[in-house]
Amino acid sequence: MVNVAMVDIMGAFGLGQDQVQWLSTGFLAAMTATMLITAWMLDRFGFRSTFIGALAVFIAGCILGAASSSGAEVILARVLQGGASGIIQPLAMVVMSQVFPPDQRGKAMGIYGVGIVLAPALGPTAGGILVDQYDWRDVFLVVVPFCIAGISMAFFILPGREKRAEAPRRGFDAIGFALLVIALTSVLTGLSNGQREGWDSNFILAMLATAAVAATAFIGFELYTPHPLLSLRVFAVTRFSAGCVVAFALGAGIYGSTYIVPLFVQSVQGYTPTRSGFLLMPAGFILALVFPIAGQLSDHLPPHVPIITGLALFGLSCWLSGDVGVDTPFWTLALLVMLGRIGLGVMLPALNAGALRALPHDGLAQGSGSLNFVRQLGGAFGVNLLSVLIDRRTIFHGDALAQALTPANSAGIEALTRLGIIFSHWGNPFGNRLPTGIHPGSMAYLETVLVPKARLFAYQDGFYVVAIVFFLAIVPAFIMGRGSKASP
Repeated sequence: MVNVAMVDIMGAFGLGQDQVQWLSTGFLAAMTATMLITAWMLDRFGFRSTFIGALAVFIAGCILGAASSSGAEVILARVLQGGASGIIQPLAMVVMSQVFPPDQRGKAMGIYGVGIVLAPALGPTAGGILVDQYDWRDVFLVVVPFCIAGISMAFFILPGREKRAEAPRRGFDAIGFALLVIALTSVLTGLSNGQREGWDSNFILAMLATAAVAATAFIGFELYTPHPLLSLRVFAVTRFSAGCVVAFALGAGIYGSTYIVPLFVQSVQGYTPTRSGFLLMPAGFILALVFPIAGQLSDHLPPHVPIITGLALFGLSCWLSGDVGVDTPFWTLALLVMLGRIGLGVMLPALNAGALRALPHDGLAQGSGSLNFVRQLGGAFGVNLLSVLIDRRTIFHGDALAQALTPANSAGIEALTRLGIIFSHWGNPFGNRLPTGIHPGSMAYLETVLVPKARLFAYQDGFYVVAIVFFLAIVPAFIMGRGSKASP
């Protein structure tokens, strides 16, 4: 819902592309970090208190976002929401695994999955309507009643903390968590501010160096602590590690494309938030149809077959999107997004099952958490790096277009001359020309033409880059297929 409101938030607080991306990156980074502490919180506080506490933090983020008076406040609100979501997402799977018997878990997760796959269809559309008919702040407030309902139901449905005096509680890896937060915050801050501060500035170099040191310390500490936040030993299994590479690319592609599509159609094609939301709705519905079918197919095919198929479809969707322009019809864009979502629906069940199938039974819990962590991490980096790429390529294409207007370019010089004559007829005399001899009104008009064109080329480059990432991910998908067998 927030993705379709980003253009309005940019206008409200004067945020640039490198700043507004934190609305998505901050959410994903916080979610990536906190989803690793869910197991500890459940052991320490129990299901009910953990769920209620996370939803209370989410509500606080909603209220802060709606009442924000600066860009920093609305970004902080998104970080709070992401931190709460990181706890709630794995908690739901744990609850269903413990509440339902084995012969009913499939049905329970299927019902739960309906909400997951319909969210991309309904969320952007609802957000667009709220932005157009009311205000972008209402995007934050509309979910509060649902959170309150969830808290009310938790008091009656979820169990409290069990009293187990004889069982030692799981220790909290505070050092590992701190190192992870420092590494994520530093690297994402360095990448997002590189264009603004200069890539060779002391600030950026310090951020990237801090991230490298913190990440190295995190890996070393997690390998030797008795209660690791993230079990790294599962990555010693080659097929599982290959699945994690695919998951990283998948997260980058899903969240990156979902981030840039609404921005593209609103800033380049002039769509309203409602129209951009409707653009994503058919893709959400097609995902809801494909997902259960793909889940059944993943039980009977080697995992790399649907994964490679899905990667190819999503990559093809992004590659074809690299050719979109200002006048590309609505349904052409919608069909391209739908093609990508079909690929997503085909590969996701097989990726989860195929990666975990490579692990021994006692490593499934750690593997599941690691796989989700890597996918969310890919999402945070995908949004961040795509934002940096679009910023840099916009400047590059703008300079290239401007440099084409040389005295040797007769068509460009003639256009500027004609514009100068038009502006002079409007009462702006030639005496106000720039030292170059070009009328200032012509230059102002030229800027209004070149900047959107440069932005269009930059978004096209972004789609191509996402496509290349998915095509490259086919290689580790092949590795996942080595030694795997389809279920009978």
